[in-house]
Amino acid sequence: MLGSTGSIGRQTLDIIAEYPDRFRAWLLVARSSADLLIQQARQYRPHMVIIADESYYEYVQDALADTDIVVATGTSAIADAVTAPEVDTVVTAMVGYSGLESTITAVQAGKRIALANKETLVVAGELINRLLEGSETVLYPVDSEHGAFYQCLMGERHEDIDKLWLTASGGPFRTMPKEQLSTVTAADALKHPNWAMGAKITIDSATMMNKGFEMIEARWLFGIEPRDIEIVVHPQSIIHSMVAFKDGSIKAQLGLPDMHLPIRYALGLPEGRLASDCRKMTIDDMAMLTMERPDLDKFPLLGTAYEAARRGGTAPCVMNAANEIAVAAFLQNRIRFTDIYNIIEKTMADMPLVEHPNYADYVASNAEARDYAARLVQQVTI
Repeated sequence: MLGSTGSIGRQTLDIIAEYPDRFRAWLLVARSSADLLIQQARQYRPHMVIIADESYYEYVQDALADTDIVVATGTSAIADAVTAPEVDTVVTAMVGYSGLESTITAVQAGKRIALANKETLVVAGELINRLLEGSETVLYPVDSEHGAFYQCLMGERHEDIDKLWLTASGGPFRTMPKEQLSTVTAADALKHPNWAMGAKITIDSATMMNKGFEMIEARWLFGIEPRDIEIVVHPQSIIHSMVAFKDGSIKAQLGLPDMHLPIRYALGLPEGRLASDCRKMTIDDMAMLTMERPDLDKFPLLGTAYEAARRGGTAPCVMNAANEIAVAAFLQNRIRFTDIYNIIEKTMADMPLVEHPNYADYVASNAEARDYAARLVQQVTI
């Protein structure tokens, strides 16, 4: 469980607790949330825990000294652990670029992957797909939207697909006039109308960058060109995505806005769905479902994402790096909400493009774009 202390990680552990005869958490990994990792270790009794931030290693080790749980630290420890023969499934829920290296390692080791780290395919989808060609690994998407696509495409022929319709809630600022966006605060942006998520992904939802990421992820997961992936705003978050077919038929997957559902589905594959006593959707939940086109003028990062997908190579990697820097700065109240747009777009415009990158190219592009975006943050006055 890579990212066990985050929102997806915590909900995944809920599901593991529901099915103790089927799942065991063998490895829990956290970046720096030491106290929660310790609490999870005592509750779920994994073989090993890894705290990526080495400054917390002794603290975690001392706290678990009375157990037989192995404590390790650092990225190399993560890479070693995910290849262990005891591990059959790797849930990749680390936030942002940090999930790339461990996902690559899991693919090379032939592990089954429940993918919740969308940035892995945004940054290096071409590389990941090349690696999958020579691996026993199967990727099962954990995102609600990609889980919906997966279900809608089950049993269908690829050549029968006309387009994918990727649904978006529209975030907390869907109805706010564009002119007011420069004054919104991080607290405002963190008030998502439907989903309970971590801070970074919630800001990505507010800018709609998250939908741009999901469009690129869908491209690599399902082999669909970006021009055939359309984003549609669906404020109720009941329809999680749709597939249109060449005969005029449309398949949609519906469910309550609860991440336990797509996580549970991904963990149950390929055998089948895992029964649950969670609240089931009723006709009342479906009584008023609406859709609208996204406002590309108010949310320009959707266009930026399509441009990054069109350019290919390291362009999506650069976009993701700039976004991570800008979102972190916004959460620290160092820049305005609309400065996120400007920083990403300027970084995209100024960074060199590597058209056919290898892993080293992604690493270099990520580092260079982060450094450049950080300098742009320092130039902002608010």
